[in-house]
Amino acid sequence: MKVGVRRKGRNDRNEDDAFKITMKRIQTSKSVGLPRLTFIVCTVIATLGLASGIADDKSLKVTVVFDHALPNVPGKSMKGILVEYGPGVASVGHVHPRSAFIYATVLEGAIRTSVNDGPAVVYRAGQIFPEMPGDRHTLDENASKTEPAKLLAVFVVDTDDKEQLLTPLAK
Repeated sequence: MKVGVRRKGRNDRNEDDAFKITMKRIQTSKSVGLPRLTFIVCTVIATLGLASGIADDKSLKVTVVFDHALPNVPGKSMKGILVEYGPGVASVGHVHPRSAFIYATVLEGAIRTSVNDGPAVVYRAGQIFPEMPGDRHTLDENASKTEPAKLLAVFVVDTDDKEQLLTPLAK
């Protein structure tokens, strides 16, 4: 491969002079065979993807996304909890800490919930609902058997409250 570089400068009498640079190819290791490598990579990805997909489809994942003391409300903190429901997944009946005021926003999919043995209500992506201190969840589930759902629950709780954010109801 030859590359021409034009040399320009004040002291050059002929601007059409060019330097010729010759580059040699460097031989690298031989190919492993693209079809074989592609097959191996695709098999590994499909196996791992399928395994993780099966695990995620029937799971309930809870993540604390923030936990901050409220500087203008002494003794109170805000906690953001992301709840991810696989298709058809439900959480157990539960209560939250006695000090907890909760505002929940459905981020994706639809959530079916019943509070204090009331009627089941379905909330869809973009809808919000409050939960009062002492409320009991007798039903809390993904309303879809085929699509995942996500909920962001924002808790305002006593900073020193050592209760779990979710305590299962006794059967």
